[in-house]
Amino acid sequence: MELTLLGTGAPLGLPRPDCPCAVCALSRGSRARAATALLVDGALLLDLTPGAALAAARSGHSLVGVRQVLLSHPHDGPAVEVPAGLPAAGRVPDGRELTLISGHRVRAVPMDSPGTGYEVTSADGERLLYLPPGGAPAGLADDHRGPYDVVIADVTGRPDALARLRAAGGVGPATVVIAAHLDHDAPTGAELDRRLAAAGARAVPDGTTLYAGEYHEVPEVPRRTLVTGGARSGKSVEAERRLESFPEVLYVATGGAREGDPEWAERVSLHRERRPASWRTAETCDLVPLLAEEGPALLVDCLSLWLTDAMDRVGAWDDERWADGGQAALRERTAELVAAVRATRRTVVAVTNEVGSGVVPGTAAGRRFRDELGRLNAAFADECEQVVWVAAGQSLVLRG
Repeated sequence: MELTLLGTGAPLGLPRPDCPCAVCALSRGSRARAATALLVDGALLLDLTPGAALAAARSGHSLVGVRQVLLSHPHDGPAVEVPAGLPAAGRVPDGRELTLISGHRVRAVPMDSPGTGYEVTSADGERLLYLPPGGAPAGLADDHRGPYDVVIADVTGRPDALARLRAAGGVGPATVVIAAHLDHDAPTGAELDRRLAAAGARAVPDGTTLYAGEYHEVPEVPRRTLVTGGARSGKSVEAERRLESFPEVLYVATGGAREGDPEWAERVSLHRERRPASWRTAETCDLVPLLAEEGPALLVDCLSLWLTDAMDRVGAWDDERWADGGQAALRERTAELVAAVRATRRTVVAVTNEVGSGVVPGTAAGRRFRDELGRLNAAFADECEQVVWVAAGQSLVLRG
C-alpha cells in the first residue's frame, strides 16, 4: 500500500496565516506544512485540502485515478475547490464499511471528538489507521486484527490516542507512527523530532511516500531516562511528556504527604491534575523493589527528595553521625539504587534537580546534600540511555 502525505500540518497549515508566533516564524521552506491529506495507492484521498492537486504533482503523483474522497473532520479553513474529475467528498458513518473498486476496504472508526477515523485495508492485507486532528479512537472494532502497519495521527495534540491504541493492541513495536495535523502549539525542527521519538513516532516532510508492509525504521524509545534541571525549569513536564503515549504508567512521588503544609498540598494537587487519569500513583521512597519488579513504565519524581529521605534515615544532617557511619550507610543506599537502575527491565523516567551552579550553601549539612546529590545524579545518569537537561522549559539532550 503506497501512502503519500500531501500535507502534514493542521487544518490552517503551518505557518498559520498572519500568525507572528515563533514556531510559525520558523516554519518556512522545508518546515512549512500544508493541511494534512493522504493519498492511498492513487485511488483513495483522505481529506481534501487547498492545493491538493498541486501537492500531488510536486510529489510525482496525480489525482486522476482517485475513486473516493473521504473527509475525517469538519473543514473550517479556506474554501476548497474540487479538482476537475475528482469525486465529491463525503464522510462515512461510524462503524460503516466501504469496499472500493480498487479493492480497498475502508471502515469508519468512531472518535471521542468531532471527526471520523478511517481504517484502510488493501487488497494484499496491509492496514492503515488515519485519525483526524484532535481525535482519539472511542474504541476499536470487536474483530480488530492486531497492530496496524501504519498509524497517521495527531501525536502532538492527542498523545493519549497512542496510549489507547497501544493498550488495545492497535500499535505494536513494528507499527510505523507518523505525526500529522502538526500545529504551532508543537515545537519545530530537532525539538519536534526528539519529542516524537520519545513517543515512538516521527514527522515527515510534505510529499513523503511510504509503503505499508515494508520495513521502516521505528524510533527507539529510550528505556531509562534522567531529566535534570533547576527549580521551575519544566523538568517534571518534560518527564511526563515522555510517557504520555504509554498505556500504563506508575507515577512514583518520593515527596509523600506533608501534614499542615497547604502550599505543598497545592503543589501535589497541580501535579495530579496535569497527569493522565489512567496513571497510578505511589507515594514511596522505596524504589529498589519497584525497579526489580515487572510492570508498567515508572516516572520517579524526584531523586532529590529520595536523597533527602535517605539522608534522614542515616542521620546525615548531623556532623557526628555522618562521620560515625552515616556517610558509609548513605553511600550503600545510593549504590543499591544505582545497581537497581542498571538491572531494571522497566521503562524508567526519573527527575532530579541540578545543584551546585550558584550559591554555596552556608552550612555543612547543606553542602553535604549538594555534594551527595551531584554524586547521585552522575551515577544514575551513567546507567541511563538518555539524559536530558531542561532550562526555561527548553530541553537539551546530553546523552542519547
